[in-house]
Amino acid sequence: MLIRRNVLSEIMEIKKPKSIIISGTGRYVPEKVLTNLDLMKFVDTSDEWIYERSGIRQRHIAGENETTSDMALNASREALASAGMDASEIDLVIVTTVNPDMMFPSTACILQAKLGIRNNIPCFDLEAACSGFVYGVEVATRMMQSGFYKNALVVSSEKLSSILNWEDRATCVLFGDGAGAVVLSASDQEGVGIIDTVLGADGSDTAMLRMPAGGSMMPASAETVAKKLHSVQMDGKSVFKHAVKTMQEKALEVLERTGVPAEKIALLIPHQANARIIESVAKRIKIPAEKVYVNVERYANTSSASIPIALDEAVRAGKISAGDYVLFVAFGAGMTWGATLVKWGK
Repeated sequence: MLIRRNVLSEIMEIKKPKSIIISGTGRYVPEKVLTNLDLMKFVDTSDEWIYERSGIRQRHIAGENETTSDMALNASREALASAGMDASEIDLVIVTTVNPDMMFPSTACILQAKLGIRNNIPCFDLEAACSGFVYGVEVATRMMQSGFYKNALVVSSEKLSSILNWEDRATCVLFGDGAGAVVLSASDQEGVGIIDTVLGADGSDTAMLRMPAGGSMMPASAETVAKKLHSVQMDGKSVFKHAVKTMQEKALEVLERTGVPAEKIALLIPHQANARIIESVAKRIKIPAEKVYVNVERYANTSSASIPIALDEAVRAGKISAGDYVLFVAFGAGMTWGATLVKWGK
């Protein structure tokens, strides 16, 4: 009974934070750049064809021995430096990715070891495809609101080049590699930080965007490798329609729930899948182009890493100030979706 009372008293003494703020941001992209002109040398495509359909001019490609956790490590170090924090101060690690270093252990645990963080903190991977960053921030926020965690590292890292069929011009031209990270911190500031998030999914049409082989449904075999079933497959037209509709609806839903009108949004940072999708969504929620951050031309679609990469660029370019409302919105395979409203803290 004494042990039980001590535990309960400790729980009761835990101070719950007034807000969860983004205290640091970071990004990393591999050194190698693969332009559309480079792709034309081994893919039946053209710079004009790719750019007109996606807005992409180039993408970064990880080295053969560069892993998802390697990229996550570099982005994490940048985010920690931005927050003015040592890795030892982190007490929760979440990695979002569709292509971890291996099926298990989690890439988050591998990252924990590379960062040299103490061994008594929770570390886990979260897979929500391109919506992963929004999902990861929401999960970390809810855990931190309990008062048990003070600083969380949410990292989105993707080596998509390792799961592309380079003979399929409809998909291989659209993706790139990279990682983005944020440090979330408990704060006594009121009315700032993560204001609200809308999440959802619809698994009724998983064939729209998937990698068929490698799981329990279709384990790896000589046949699955020969048929290139360990590669991204996508119904581009269906994904486009779903993305525009869903991102528009969820962005408006989170604004309605919080009572923040679209005109108060200082910066919209959407998932960087396709310039045409981004333009359509911005128009439908009536946010002018100058308030929409777009970098898909330089990085292509980096899945869950796209929003935190763009966020870090925007922060370092001075596009976000204290008190600004910033809106994230994403969609991904599943299909999954999410929108998060942030009021930037000091």
